[in-house]
Amino acid sequence: MVPRSTFFFFSLLFLASATFSAAHIADFDDYWKKKAELAVAKNQASYNPDPESVTSTFNADVHKETLDMEEETANSTRRGLRGKKKNLIGEPCVATNPIDRCWRCRSDWSKNRKLMGQCAKGFGRHTTGGLDGRFYIVTTPVDDDMVNPKKGTLRWGVIQDRPLWIVFASDMIIRLSEELIVNSNKTIDGRGFNVRIIGGAGITLQYIHNIIISNIHIQDIKPGNGGMIRDSEVHWGFRTRSDGDGISIFGASNIWIDHVSMDNCGDGLIDAIMGSTAITISNSHFTQHNDVMLFGASDAYSPDAILQITLAFNHFGRGLVQRMPRCRWGFVHVVNNDYTHWLMYAIGGSQHPTILSQGNRFIAPPNIFAKEVTKREYSPENVWKNWNWTSDGDLFQNGAVFIPSGVTPDKDGFLLKDLIKAKPGAFVTRLTRYSGALDCIRGRPC
Repeated sequence: MVPRSTFFFFSLLFLASATFSAAHIADFDDYWKKKAELAVAKNQASYNPDPESVTSTFNADVHKETLDMEEETANSTRRGLRGKKKNLIGEPCVATNPIDRCWRCRSDWSKNRKLMGQCAKGFGRHTTGGLDGRFYIVTTPVDDDMVNPKKGTLRWGVIQDRPLWIVFASDMIIRLSEELIVNSNKTIDGRGFNVRIIGGAGITLQYIHNIIISNIHIQDIKPGNGGMIRDSEVHWGFRTRSDGDGISIFGASNIWIDHVSMDNCGDGLIDAIMGSTAITISNSHFTQHNDVMLFGASDAYSPDAILQITLAFNHFGRGLVQRMPRCRWGFVHVVNNDYTHWLMYAIGGSQHPTILSQGNRFIAPPNIFAKEVTKREYSPENVWKNWNWTSDGDLFQNGAVFIPSGVTPDKDGFLLKDLIKAKPGAFVTRLTRYSGALDCIRGRPC
């Protein structure tokens, strides 16, 4: 936990260094300076000085919802759904975790899309996206004008200065010519269609807040060349070459990424850096990538101490190498995820991040030298032994081992219901069963 005096120092340091850390903004003009200042204020307001209270409340929700599932299963005469990615016609919907249970089993979900805006949990629980705005329909996959995008394109929708709930008119393959710079208060909702952002640049969430990205595929992302790119209705400017991240979260807050399938990006699948906070990544499926997630920009950038992220109900699958995630400085709650593949390690970090691992399943690779889940970098044991890395209720298979350090987060003073633990790792197969982009059909539970 960061003392308030230290936190305010970090905020001042962030502002002082913004000009030097504005990745890919070639001209850090008055517009971007004002936007960065607003982002710092939003991030500061979103930072929770008592992160353990958030994780405990999340755990209580998981416990309650899983008890409800067990009761439903005991009372049901239908069986045989286990392991299937979608519900069969005539079979009951099975929403296996509390986030999905909020909306997925409603047959009228397509008429009540904005219900999702009330379903986030964890550190990103206050994210509502475009809940307060109108619907905007993407009607074309074209992305050929970076300064004056046409109405009907995804790029036109995300740069608007008002809240929007963005949906799609049909299945689409969108190749972004340059990074997609998203403005605040947006939902990108791919439910009901097969929406793929593939083969071009990725999504950038820079100095913004309140974003939901749901039910899309992001694949084969390449670095953009840069150039003149519009980032709002009233501003555009010159951008340098982008990194090739699938989703880049840069100085942003209240971000919820849910039911996204990602693989094979030029840099990270998801990076959250430069003082970003209040983020939940849930129900997603990750495959075929080396550096999966980076949380924290560098060992020297102490403003990342406010970083708070929940990773929940995700499946880390085939072809992954490392960084699931790699953390610096902040507080990361890794809860009820399924780690079925890694080549080097699963969870790593440096600069004393707090990592609370609860109820995950870790299946180690055959390589005898890669059995350890954890990896500390750039610090000797006499330093990292004081970092708070805790494993609670995790399931370890095929020789996997988690090396704990430091102390368990302090839970004194919490209400009794907040002390309920996350479901044990043995439940993970069920909790993550529908990870990744869903095959939603209108008029049926998703």
